[in-house]
Amino acid sequence: MPTDQPLTQQDIATFYGDHHSWLFGWLHKRLGCSHHASDIAQDTFLRIISSRDALFGLREPRAFLTTTAKRLIIDEARRYQVEQTYLSELAARSDLQTGFPSPEEISIAVQALEEISAALYGLSPKAQEAFMLHYLEEKTHSEIASHLGVSTKMVQKYLAQALIRCQQTAL
Repeated sequence: MPTDQPLTQQDIATFYGDHHSWLFGWLHKRLGCSHHASDIAQDTFLRIISSRDALFGLREPRAFLTTTAKRLIIDEARRYQVEQTYLSELAARSDLQTGFPSPEEISIAVQALEEISAALYGLSPKAQEAFMLHYLEEKTHSEIASHLGVSTKMVQKYLAQALIRCQQTAL
């Protein structure tokens, strides 16, 4: 593809046509489900095409596609883990509560947790863990510092980074 001109619909269609079948096959082999592979392949192309500059000067399109697809699989796994954690916590607490949240309330909570998970993506693992320990497990800064092997000042920095990222994502 020429690097000095904007991409045309034809460039995008050619890129999609040249690589979609291969990516679908690669994903199907990895995931073992054609429906899931089809969804991830479509999301991969959507992510790449929505940032058209990514296609300029691309020498190894399949490596780029697999990297993007792997990241989407990881994002999906994180969302699933957040949802399952929430549902198991909800089930554990349901014995203690007289009323249950409505399906709408559950959906809103899961969506909020997915947004938080997406916002935290890209932070260091320690910053992510500090956020989870503080806001989900209600641990103190000193407890988190001890758990992570860092100072309480560092825990404060981690939490500030996470909150800034959440605020930026909400905008």
